[in-house]
Amino acid sequence: MNPASGSIKFSRKWFALLILLIVPGLASAQKNKSSAPAPKSAPAQHAAPAQHSAPAQHANTSRPSTANRGATTANKGATTTNRGATTGNKGATTTNRGATTANKGTTTTANRGATTANKGTTTTANKGATTANKSTATTANKSTATTANKGATTANKSTATTANKSTATTANKGATANKSTATANKGATANKTTASTTNKGATNTAGKGGANSKGPTKTVTTAKGNTRTTNASGKVTTVKSKSGTTANLNSRGKVTTVHSGNMTVHRSANGGRTVVTKRANGGRLVSSGGHRGYAERGYTRGGHRYMGRTYYDHGHYHAYAYRGYGWRGGYYYGYAPGYYYGVGYYGWAYNPWAAPVAWGWGWGGAPWYGYYGYYFNPYPVYAAPAFWLTDYLIAANLQAAYEARAAAIAEANSGGNPAGYNPGDDDSGGGGGGGGSTAVVLTPEVKQAIADEVKAQIAAEKAAAATSQSASAANDSDEKVPAALDPNTRTFIVATGLAETLDDGTECTLTTGDVLTRIQDDPDENKNVRVLVSGSQKGDCQSGAQISVAVDDLQEMHNHFAEQIDEGLGKLAENQGKNGMPASPSTARTEVADAKAEPDLTVGADIDKADKDAAQAEADARQAAADNSQGDD
Repeated sequence: MNPASGSIKFSRKWFALLILLIVPGLASAQKNKSSAPAPKSAPAQHAAPAQHSAPAQHANTSRPSTANRGATTANKGATTTNRGATTGNKGATTTNRGATTANKGTTTTANRGATTANKGTTTTANKGATTANKSTATTANKSTATTANKGATTANKSTATTANKSTATTANKGATANKSTATANKGATANKTTASTTNKGATNTAGKGGANSKGPTKTVTTAKGNTRTTNASGKVTTVKSKSGTTANLNSRGKVTTVHSGNMTVHRSANGGRTVVTKRANGGRLVSSGGHRGYAERGYTRGGHRYMGRTYYDHGHYHAYAYRGYGWRGGYYYGYAPGYYYGVGYYGWAYNPWAAPVAWGWGWGGAPWYGYYGYYFNPYPVYAAPAFWLTDYLIAANLQAAYEARAAAIAEANSGGNPAGYNPGDDDSGGGGGGGGSTAVVLTPEVKQAIADEVKAQIAAEKAAAATSQSASAANDSDEKVPAALDPNTRTFIVATGLAETLDDGTECTLTTGDVLTRIQDDPDENKNVRVLVSGSQKGDCQSGAQISVAVDDLQEMHNHFAEQIDEGLGKLAENQGKNGMPASPSTARTEVADAKAEPDLTVGADIDKADKDAAQAEADARQAAADNSQGDD
């Protein structure tokens, strides 16, 4: 063989082999070129962050749910798919796109599911999230549940569990709901107040009007046209005459209160009578019997409202002024001193004396003192002026009560007895037994409470005296809590006779000199407050009883108390340095122009007329009470 020819044949064989190798390679390259965009789908694989919600599932490792386990299996499947994608990029590309769509769907579905879970519908996928959020939600609910009551805790647990099925944010919303529950619990506290107020109102209604009296009542009209109302025990509690006069009766069947037009008449247990007449000018005319009483009239001075009061006693007149104040929808008048002593004298009257003072009052032979021996016993000695003033106040009130009783007896003996009152037929049970008795109604504790109120009034006047009265009157606010509702004022001495209705519809009376302790600070809807009867005279509302008294009546008691303090300070000034009483600083007084009141000299005649009208009204009421003629039910 020719070597050259053999060489050529060898070269041709290698060339043909090379062509065979190149052609498939070119074809493969051309095919890969047409598929080139597929690798751009790689960003779709970056949807992995949606799959990175795994940390939320990781929190469920303590209590993995079946759904989460399934989710884990699904993820493994996804891993297998990705491995398959590794084998073929084409398939992976398509799979990754699908995965992207799947992830989007999963995210949307998960969020929607979470939204549904927040609404209260729990999905299987979110149960694991519920477990994760329980610790956070429980902490939130614990603090709220602590504020809430136990009953609300159960509700909070339910609310918190439902709210916390989703996220901590939802748990916070649950906490907000718990705050709302806590607010509702505060409402429960308010309900306690409301319930208390309701009870108070119910009690006061019974106390003042008998609307809640025990047992059913029965009202009948007699053949003579009078109306009688009886309680469950068959006792007559109220009557109304055919002429329109109404009256309340006590448990012994005696008329205690009479209403006729604008006039109200009160009979105390010892027979004393108080007549209150409302006047057209807004004031009152009050008769205490025996040509004694007072009248009021309003006026304005220095831009402020005042009430002037003229006292009348057997032809003698003196006047006081009262400043008007508004308070929580009501309007009250407080005593305004017409003068002030110097601060030195008030300090002397407030502080204890260096040594106790034995003082002779000269009451031994006085009828009133013997009559009230069961009720009142003076201090043997006085360690401070406040105790001296306490006995002075009590004695002055008891003297007034005794004079009213004496006037009632004189009226009954004068002929005709229009009121139907018989001497010795009162509810007091007769005489007292003489002063100096050890077992008395006004205990040392009650007298100490009065002495404390005396000191408080002296301190208040001392503070007022230390300021410029003209400036004080000009700048003083017209909004002020009345003494009747002041939390610092608790003890009151009855100034004029009153009648209060008991739970069974009958009445009990309060007489001048009885002592009350206010036990309620907020008045009811009728402007009444509860009081404890701390000391009462025979036949009056029983000591220890709780009754309702009008705020206006308590304010009147305090005003009269303040007036008597000033009278007593005047008596102290007259006696200082005498009969063993220590000397005081200057007793000079400075007048207060705005509180100066001029007496009304027509009051005496008005009081006498009111007494005659009251006698006629009482006679009408007693005739109606005695009417047992048969009539219609």
